[in-house]
Amino acid sequence: MEHLVRSTVGKEENNGVHFGPGTMSAVENPGTGACESQMGVRMLVRMGRRSCFGEQEHRQTPLKEAKLPVIWVLGGPGSGKGTQCERIVAKYGYTHLSSGDLLRAEVQGGSDRGKQLSAIMEKGELVPKFVVLDLLAEGMLSKLNESKGFLIDGYPREVAQGQDFEAEILPCTRILYFDVSDGCMTERLLNRGKSSGRVDDNEETIKKRLNTFHEHSKPVIEAYKEKCVCIPAERNPDDIFADVSKALDAL
Repeated sequence: MEHLVRSTVGKEENNGVHFGPGTMSAVENPGTGACESQMGVRMLVRMGRRSCFGEQEHRQTPLKEAKLPVIWVLGGPGSGKGTQCERIVAKYGYTHLSSGDLLRAEVQGGSDRGKQLSAIMEKGELVPKFVVLDLLAEGMLSKLNESKGFLIDGYPREVAQGQDFEAEILPCTRILYFDVSDGCMTERLLNRGKSSGRVDDNEETIKKRLNTFHEHSKPVIEAYKEKCVCIPAERNPDDIFADVSKALDAL
């Protein structure tokens, strides 16, 4: 229940979202900041207990009754999964949900939970992992009446997160894993960095991101191999999407 996930400024890692300087809105009093962050964690933990015990059945029931496919979309940085997700949304009417985007939106929206997350992330402290599950469930419920399925982008990042998702929300229907070599991903990201301005699109950081991806994501793919469709993704996007469509049409 109270397993926590590290979040620091600068990049996205595990469940946490890493924000650049100046993006936080938390107010900190000198000498009391650490205490305020700890209070924020405790408040979120209490919220999580209520969510897990009080709302789990409430949110699972309509999702189960809808019987919509839940697709985990995995692939390393620069694997092209974002492009394929856009095509899936356009063709199949699925809802695309990214844990990182949801956390950013919550912080920027100024809700009580967002303010607590803001204060925690600003200090590089631990974000409770159930917060991401809550945000994903809320995102799915909010689109339930208009969606034909759900794409969960970049999640889970480790086996335990997958187990929590299936226990708290819904079982995964299928995993789409976009398989790209490290060399190709590095080249793509370096080319993107020439115009993106992203500070993490440099060779040293890319290497670390790829190592992290392999360390945590490979066990997920192995644990869920019966649900996983491995798609070679160093080809023309149209050819890649043909394989994606074949996997989704078979559901």
